[in-house]
Amino acid sequence: MYYKLFTVIIVLLTLMSSGCSIMESFVYHPDINQGNYLTVQDVNKIKKGMTQKQIIYILGTPMVTDMFSGQIWYYIFRQELGHDPVKQETLTLNFDRDGILTNIHHHKDIIR
Repeated sequence: MYYKLFTVIIVLLTLMSSGCSIMESFVYHPDINQGNYLTVQDVNKIKKGMTQKQIIYILGTPMVTDMFSGQIWYYIFRQELGHDPVKQETLTLNFDRDGILTNIHHHKDIIR
């Protein structure tokens, strides 16, 4: 009698301690897109020597700007599709004092 009760308790504790990790693949995870959506066509339009107004016309306003000088703009796009790893794309634009684009850095990451 105690053997069966002990077995049931062990099985229940094992299931409870595993939590939802067993069911993780069956749980719905919505697709989450955050930030500035960057298409390859729009990023390819960006060239050194362009003005800040031209960049805003193509990409929209940046997600983050450098708080001290305002001459570095960050366009960040983060995408989480269901159970897939999180993808993050960062476009960093550096401007001179006249607002002319001097440097472009485009970086793609897989986070998880």
